[in-house]
Amino acid sequence: MSSVAIVTGAGGGIGFEIARTCVAAGGSVVMCDLNDERGRHAVDELAAPDRVHFERVDVSDEPGVERLAEAAMRRFGRLDAMFNNAGIGGAFGPITEQSVEDWDTTFAVNVRSVFLGTKHAARVMIEQGSGGAIVNTASIAGMTGGGGPQAYSATKAAVISLTRTTAVELAPHRIRVNAVCPGAVYTELLHRGRPEQTDRWREEIQPWPERGQPEMIADVATWLASDAARFVTGEAVTADGGLMAATPRLMDHDLPHLQRMTGIAYG
Repeated sequence: MSSVAIVTGAGGGIGFEIARTCVAAGGSVVMCDLNDERGRHAVDELAAPDRVHFERVDVSDEPGVERLAEAAMRRFGRLDAMFNNAGIGGAFGPITEQSVEDWDTTFAVNVRSVFLGTKHAARVMIEQGSGGAIVNTASIAGMTGGGGPQAYSATKAAVISLTRTTAVELAPHRIRVNAVCPGAVYTELLHRGRPEQTDRWREEIQPWPERGQPEMIADVATWLASDAARFVTGEAVTADGGLMAATPRLMDHDLPHLQRMTGIAYG
């Protein structure tokens, strides 16, 4: 029996690589992204029309997330894995200058979406009675001070905490909940048009010599959803090329401009 997964934020980066890995393994995927054009291009790139379905969804909107679960059941008849991957860089700048609106938007996209995805995926999985796996994309920024802007770091810490509490709650239903915590990964969300930024981290503070790539994180995320990880739940698995081991302060090291500016980053 082939597995069925939902992947949020699947239009590019880590989300697209998770979807690609699932499809390559013979599974079916409901992909969602807020950017309709980007999402549909991703579907075309996977070239598996019978096993891929796209929905344009704002992951902070409950009816939209509920529609994803319904789409999985309608198109493929079941749901085995939920990848709560969508996120934004969010509010940045001095804490004394950030707006409440930017702060709330960051939490809506990065945390409320994980709550909603977990809620509606778990409902389907419990009703199926065959268990399942939920994998949340967190970050090493949620584990240490200085690993990212304040709001982003706070949301990822919340995702890690929500992962652990829901893992305990859903274990009796054989639903595993884990988080993957990337470090510096070469995506638009991180480099924002300045790809040399990740190279400086790799060369100067990341112990592992390779640049972090989305497919590296996708491999960890899909492993967490697989039977190979069937005894793993409630974990926040770090995939960062040794950055946490090196005690990073990325905000001090290469992002001083974010401490002098105020606003919000959406991608």
